[in-house]
Amino acid sequence: MSELLHVEALSVSYGAGPVVHGVSLAMGAGSVAALLGANGAGKSSTLRAIAGLEPAQGRIVFDGQDITRLDAAQRFRAGIVYVPEGRAIVTDLSVAENLTLGSYFVDSRTRAQRQQMVLDFFPEIANRLKAPAGLLSGGEQQMLAIGRGLMSAPRLLLLDEPSLGLAPLLVARVYERLARIQREQRLSALLVEQSFHAAAKLASRAWVMRHGHIVGELDSAALGSREGRQRAIDAYLGARAEAAQAAHA
Repeated sequence: MSELLHVEALSVSYGAGPVVHGVSLAMGAGSVAALLGANGAGKSSTLRAIAGLEPAQGRIVFDGQDITRLDAAQRFRAGIVYVPEGRAIVTDLSVAENLTLGSYFVDSRTRAQRQQMVLDFFPEIANRLKAPAGLLSGGEQQMLAIGRGLMSAPRLLLLDEPSLGLAPLLVARVYERLARIQREQRLSALLVEQSFHAAAKLASRAWVMRHGHIVGELDSAALGSREGRQRAIDAYLGARAEAAQAAHA
């Protein structure tokens, strides 16, 4: 499997100081990887920095090309597509118009083909094309957000908390569709999750983050084993316990 993404010593700082400290990771083409950890661990900041949406230090290589100095638009054109936390669909536009936003730069025939592909994967929104996106349920909005990302034919899809705010049944449904997309399209994706069990169903590699650092790495065997899962859960719970202790100090 060829290497698609290589991140080296990535650091992100905000006004109060660094929130991501020297993160390094790599993933292959056609694979799904995950960043796991508690809220505030630095996962989303890492993902946004890879997308070019946060100023960062370090080095990012995408499919053999150093993209460290490229801005977000240039990274998008290179095939890196970010699906934000909270979905960020345009609620006043229709479902079809939101999908068009993901492929505004392609010809109408290609757009129609991609839209049909998306609707095949997410039939729940297929009969809502003319409806305002704001009227969709939370699960349908997440499907629309992912579908909008797929409309640009991404080479790497960055998914920020796809299970956020969804009931367990809808989380299972969204991840089931993502697994089908990955299997049929050989989708490469890096996802951020607090839910270890959701991510473990899809990812073949995961990194556990705590306080802006990577504190553990799990391969596919570890993700599928009780011991590996427990290590990740312990790291996640450890971060929460430390936050609780600090709050009561």
